[in-house]
Amino acid sequence: MRTGTAEAIRTEPTPGPVAVVWGLLVLNTLGSAGAKTIVPLPRSLIQMVTMGALVAAFTLALAVNLRLRVRASAFLLLLTLLLALSVISSVHLESGFGALFRCFRLAVFVGTLWLVSRWWDGDMTFVRHHIRMYFAVLGSVAAGLVLSPGAALPDLYGGRLVGALWPLTPPQIGQYAAVIIGLTVLLLMGRRTDRTSAAVVVVPSLVLLALTHTRTATLGLLIGLALAIGSLVLTSAAARRFFAWAVVGGTVTAVVLGSALQAWFLRGQSKENFTSLTGRAKVWDALLSAPRSTTEYLFGVGLGDKSFGGLPIDNSWLAVYHEQGAIGVGLVAAIVLVLGGVALLRPPSLARACAIFLISYCAIASYTEAGLGDASPYLLHLTVAASLLATPVPAGPLPAPRVPRRRVPGWARRTEVS
Repeated sequence: MRTGTAEAIRTEPTPGPVAVVWGLLVLNTLGSAGAKTIVPLPRSLIQMVTMGALVAAFTLALAVNLRLRVRASAFLLLLTLLLALSVISSVHLESGFGALFRCFRLAVFVGTLWLVSRWWDGDMTFVRHHIRMYFAVLGSVAAGLVLSPGAALPDLYGGRLVGALWPLTPPQIGQYAAVIIGLTVLLLMGRRTDRTSAAVVVVPSLVLLALTHTRTATLGLLIGLALAIGSLVLTSAAARRFFAWAVVGGTVTAVVLGSALQAWFLRGQSKENFTSLTGRAKVWDALLSAPRSTTEYLFGVGLGDKSFGGLPIDNSWLAVYHEQGAIGVGLVAAIVLVLGGVALLRPPSLARACAIFLISYCAIASYTEAGLGDASPYLLHLTVAASLLATPVPAGPLPAPRVPRRRVPGWARRTEVS
């Protein structure tokens, strides 16, 4: 019901095309490198599809926001500064012309986030988009597993689950599964979804997560959920019940299946391989010991493929240090700290709990995964957190009802003048 008072608040619904924009951004961040698929897909074709998806996302976002209305956001401001730094570090072409192309991609990515920020209002809209899109990606993984178990569980990856229809690595699949499991559990706890819908998402995602043998995703899920639920314990009876049952269930599982869990966690690795984080530590030591000029130390060598010496860096902080320098590390740290600080200052709520889960998951995964300094799923996770922490903004006061002007007869005007 509309009212003519100036204090009335109008909420602006999120248009349907925004969900399509989000799906295109998810498609863009899937990447082009991974396992061999059932039907061989040329990497150039995959890159054309992912880049086309990003351009389409920006175009569609611009079409639904022609007036260029955006939200004031410290998160997006810091991302824009990181983009400017990336351009400065890449213009010297130490990483080749590919660095400038990656800067262009990051610019379109950040620009699209600015355009959709108009609809950030602290509700669950982008959380639901996030769950649906990544559940669709996991659906393709499950379909590949059914169609060709051998291609989906190759010996090259030690029998870990990969994408057989689209080239996805085990850490990618584990990340997507862990994130949507955590968000769905929180929605169920907050009574924003029913048990049947939650089970449809959580159960198959747990199976896929287990098949990936991804330790980082599992730890991120458990710790992130613990922190998110802990933020609700004092104000939510459902959170207290879930936390109690989780502690009891976790204890029983650890006692009964302790040896099996240990074997799953070690993945058959030797002690030396496990302590070196599957060889990651050697790459990190080589990167940190490599000589750098002052310019390279401050600004990095430009956006690249997150590798050093031909080997993946697999650490967000070291990847940012290598490509965007110490200043880039400071900007990324500021992004995480700003989001975390705002989340801590918000009163307990479901939106705050979901934001805490996403922020903590990204912080944990950043130790063994790269992506915080470039267009990636991790930036999409943090964007959802930023949308949850945004305060609703009124669409503006409703106009007062127009009062028709009364016509004064001529004789009355003459009388008034005389």
